[in-house]
Amino acid sequence: MSLFDENASAPAPRRRMSRAALAGLWAVSFSLVALLILTIVPTSFVIQRPGPVYDTLGSVSAGDGEQRPLISVAGAETYPTSGTLDLLTVEVLGNRERTPSWLELAAAWFDPARAVVPIDEIFPEGVTTEQRNDENAALMVDSQKEATAAALGELGYDVTSLVRVYQLADGSPATGLLEPDDVIRSVDGEPVATTSALRDAVNAAGGRPLSLEVDRAGEQRTVEVTPTQMTTDGETRWVIGITIAQDFDFPIDVTLQLDNVGGPSAGMMFALGIIDTLTPGELTGGERFAGTGTIDAEGNVGPIGGIRQKLYGAKDAGADWFLAPESNCNEVVGHIPDGLRVFSVADLDDALSVVEAVSTGGDLDALPACAAG
Repeated sequence: MSLFDENASAPAPRRRMSRAALAGLWAVSFSLVALLILTIVPTSFVIQRPGPVYDTLGSVSAGDGEQRPLISVAGAETYPTSGTLDLLTVEVLGNRERTPSWLELAAAWFDPARAVVPIDEIFPEGVTTEQRNDENAALMVDSQKEATAAALGELGYDVTSLVRVYQLADGSPATGLLEPDDVIRSVDGEPVATTSALRDAVNAAGGRPLSLEVDRAGEQRTVEVTPTQMTTDGETRWVIGITIAQDFDFPIDVTLQLDNVGGPSAGMMFALGIIDTLTPGELTGGERFAGTGTIDAEGNVGPIGGIRQKLYGAKDAGADWFLAPESNCNEVVGHIPDGLRVFSVADLDDALSVVEAVSTGGDLDALPACAAG
């Protein structure tokens, strides 16, 4: 039996792929590999974008799901309000455990409402996400206290300033001598009412033992603490190993109900909301304001981060007027969304002047604005 079929035709020769088709195949393959790399390879950046907006004159959802006023007051008469005094937040996409992909970063580059930021600026090396959240929560608490002090001081209330121990560092020379919630009244007989005054007194002592008068749960006591030296960012100073917080003794009870928001940047808008709540008439005249800025007890407004994202957040929330810290103006110029008018404020009096001028139809051109320098 023959192993071959003599009548069978020979197979047709294979056609060679054209150079153009081969080049296209390589291009597709390269693109798929590049796409895979852009999707899974870690980056060293995070993305900032506009976050939730909260009206300090409105209500928020509490932990039990109930709607409660963001600002509530006990011990003083309150008055109806109108319009909005929006505080603004910034969301961060990504952390050290999960950074945005290169594709997400590329999209953010072309979105004016977003910013691509080196991860070390938001999450410093050695600081966990939980530690960062705890620090921001503490800054929010301090911000609320400073805002309340500024607002009540503006309204003529007598506010007493206190320096309170927040926590002790590991190996602190104050271990066993000071405790969290202690109020430090004086150093070597000299009263201290601010955190900066305490730091200055400790550093000026040059390492010698210090006599601290402390109020602990209403009991007065005196302790002696010997500072140690600490170097941070190339600067050496004397410390007693405690984290301190500026606190106040308020004549009325002001409660700010805002959970899951951290940082100090809402201070100015808190202060404006408290003032509107405690004064007759409607401060805003029904207008829609938004703004941002830290504030201290004296009413000084300080810079914040993410102001460009907050400008877009304000516009999206329907605000017409924006209060920006004077020290952030260089970041504002050239980045103002259409339809939003921005004013520059250096302190609480500036902010009140803007709101009053807008609500009463005053000369807005006479107010400070962020302009190219």
